[in-house]
This record gives sequence, structure tokens and C-alpha cells, in this order.
Amino acid sequence: MSNIDVFVIGGGPAGLAAAIAASRQGMRVVVSDGDTAPIDKPCGEGLMPDSRLLATKLGMEIPESMGYEFRGIRFHCAGCTVEADFSGGRGVGIRRTTLHRALVEAAERAGVEFRWAALDSVRSHSRRYAYRKFCGRAVDQLHGDLWGDGCQIYVTPVDAHEVCVALVSRRQDFRLGEALSRHYPVLRERLGRGSETSRERGAVTGNVTLRAVARGNVALIGDASGSVDAIAGEGICLSFRQAEVLAKALAHGDLTGYNQAHPWLALRPHLMAKTMLQLDRSQLVQSLAMGVLQAQPWIFRKLLEVHVA
Repeated sequence: MSNIDVFVIGGGPAGLAAAIAASRQGMRVVVSDGDTAPIDKPCGEGLMPDSRLLATKLGMEIPESMGYEFRGIRFHCAGCTVEADFSGGRGVGIRRTTLHRALVEAAERAGVEFRWAALDSVRSHSRRYAYRKFCGRAVDQLHGDLWGDGCQIYVTPVDAHEVCVALVSRRQDFRLGEALSRHYPVLRERLGRGSETSRERGAVTGNVTLRAVARGNVALIGDASGSVDAIAGEGICLSFRQAEVLAKALAHGDLTGYNQAHPWLALRPHLMAKTMLQLDRSQLVQSLAMGVLQAQPWIFRKLLEVHVA
């Protein structure tokens, strides 16, 4: 251990991004995790265009063949529908395990060493609950957000014949089957024509901020350093941004800059998540907001541009 410059505990996307960025700064990096690769996590499986751009800066290409590209976002809520294309680039729906393999390969190319412990131990805390499964059916090129009473469902294409369906709500016992029956009967009918290709898995999510993310020679990154609610879809992108700043701070031997920059990196995602969560709290707000966005679609396009920076 004496000749290791950076020891990363946690081999998820955030830990791997930090390891790659630090290795590219000329440091010897070792990553350790209690699980073994590829590591899965229930999530919406979608990467925004800015996430793909940052992945490229880390030396990892995400070609269309690795997943399924989508050109924009569609919201359906309170009987209204609004959609917009991304102004630059395309998003991609990609299996979490596929993304993790690509990150591990990029880290290996960068010279990162690994210690997989196979302990498979998880400790987490959050305020909202998410469930995910995959279904086989024909897809289009939009990532869909469907809003119900106190919950949202995200539909992300991951290849030409399969979609990821994810539910987020404030109830731990509110599962996908009940949500589809109660709030999304049209989507349930469409999904019923295909077949489930995975079992349903769950996770927790929420907005969490910490007073500090670095002390001495220890730094936190990704969800360990605070998290943004999954409604924003910015977790991976935020980890990539943190990794770049952290690697520069490590190269200079001073984590002060990372401590100072960290809250600013998360400011936009937190604001966007809190804004969207206002729709989650009131059906009246949902109806008013979606009515305005449907009547003035340019507002939704501008909001999407801000969201993906």
C-alpha cells in the first residue's frame, strides 16, 4: 500500500470515474469494492448527452451499438403531453451492467488496478423509493416521463426491442404493477403486448447534501458525497464532473479546491430536481404547469437545454 497514490473504496461509476481521472494525472490508483464486476443498480438506465460527452473526456466511448439512442424527452402528466429534442447530441439508454463493464475496461486501459472483495454489502438512506424492470416491446426515440399522483414512471429504450421501466415514489410498498394499473393503464396495455425480460428490483433515492466532502487525505465522491434525486437523471453526469475536479485536486496534493467546488457542481442538478419535485407534490401544480408547457413548447425546450447544460 505504501506505493499507492490513490486508493478508491467503491467500484461503482463514481469510483471508477475518479480512478480514471486520477490515473490520467499520472498517479498509481487502486480500486476496491465488496462486489464483483459488473455491478448492477436499479436505475432509469438513461444517459443524457452531457454524460456521454464527459464519458468521452474520461476515455470511454459509448457508441449506439452499446445501447439505444434517444433524441429527446417527453413528459406526460395531467392529461397533457409535451416533448422536445436535445439541442446538441443524443442521449442513450444503456444497461447499467453494460455501462459498468465499459467503465472497468476504460479504467484498465488507464492503468487502474482492482481488488474485488465479493462481499456484496450495501448501506444506504433516502427519502424516495424506486423500482425497475425490463420489458420487450417496440420502442421510439424519446425518453418518456409519465407523472401520476405522487409518483413518476420513466420509460427508457435500451435497445431496439427492449425498454427499461422505472417507478419512483414516496411509498416503499408501491410497486410497478400497482402503479401501472392505477395511474398508467395505457402504458400497462402497451407493455402487456411484450414480455418481461427481467425481475423487478428496487433502490432508494433522494436529495442529500453534506457539510464537507473531503478531510485530510480522504475524499468522498458520487452518492457517498451526497446525492441528487433520481428524478433529475443526473447522477452519472454529476459523478463524472466530480471525478475531473477531484483528480486535479489530488494531483496538487490539496483537497481544498474539491471541497469548495463540490456544492457548485451539484447546484444545477439539485435545483432542477427540486423544481420537478414540486410537480410531484400537487396535482393542481401538475395541471397548471403542463398546460403552460403544452401551450408554449419553447419553454420546455429551453428548460431541457438548461437541464443538460
